[in-house]
Parts: sequence; structure tokens; C-alpha cells
Amino acid sequence: MKRGFFIGRFQPFHKGHLKCCEDALKEVDHLVIGIGSSQYSGVMENPFNAEDRAAMIEAALKEAGITEFTIFFVPDINNDVKWVEHVTHLVPEFHMLYTGNSHTAKLFKEKGYEVRKVDFIEGINGTSIRDMMARNENWQDLVPKAVLEYLNKIKGAKTLKKISKQ
Repeated sequence: MKRGFFIGRFQPFHKGHLKCCEDALKEVDHLVIGIGSSQYSGVMENPFNAEDRAAMIEAALKEAGITEFTIFFVPDINNDVKWVEHVTHLVPEFHMLYTGNSHTAKLFKEKGYEVRKVDFIEGINGTSIRDMMARNENWQDLVPKAVLEYLNKIKGAKTLKKISKQ
């Protein structure tokens, strides 16, 4: 079985992330998803906790008919030299890394991993979605329906408005 590894913070999981999962599963049989910075929450850059991010991902992938995935939490250690080894001890062996982060791509390439830089959908990224949520702008079409429902359930926009005022 050929396994891919997609790592990101998924703050929140959006349609660009979903597209990456769909594209990756054209190349691999199973996708391991690493929720990076898993120990952080409650701040503008990382508002949602790891459990909420996992629930968003799972709901969106199941809604899309994707079942060949596993989710792992990947806390930061703030040490580039040891980070790849840290990550690879937390997740199952994989054949291909998928990331939208150039620094992550560089670190894994240096350790000999095959890396695919993901092509997100132009105009869709977590930072702008979080900012739009905090400003009460229209962000709802940028996330899968299941994620929108989950964010509404946990009052995600209200949380971001509150965090942005701190």
C-alpha cells in the first residue's frame, strides 16, 4: 500500500485542503493527515484545538466520500534539526509528503523524502478565512459544507471575533 502524508495546521480545514486530499489520493492508496501545531489553540493563528480540527477534517472527507485516511496530532518542538525525525516517529511510514509550506518541504527534502508542494485554490487560505470570520465577512463558501456546519456548531466565528479583540 502506498501511503502519503499531508501535514498542515488546518485552521480551519478549507476547500483547498480538500482538493489536496483528493489530488493526493490519485497518487497514493491511503493518506495520513498530520495536524501540525496540535498543542496550540485560542490565538488568532491557531484558534481551534486539535480535536476540533480533526473533527472538521473527518467530517469534510467523509462528506466527500473519502475513507482512506488516518489523522495524527503533530505538536511543534521548535527545532528544525530534530523536527522531521520527531514527525516521522509520530506517524506511520509514508512514501510521499504533501505540504503547502515551503519550509516544511525543504526540511523533508533534505532528509531524502519525496515531496509534493500542494497547489491550493487561489484566494483560499486559512489566514484570510480566519480574518474574514473575525470581521464577520463572507467566508462560508471557502470551506466544505461539513466544516461550515461544524464551525457553526462550535461557534467558530464568534470565537475568532473574541480572539481578534484580545
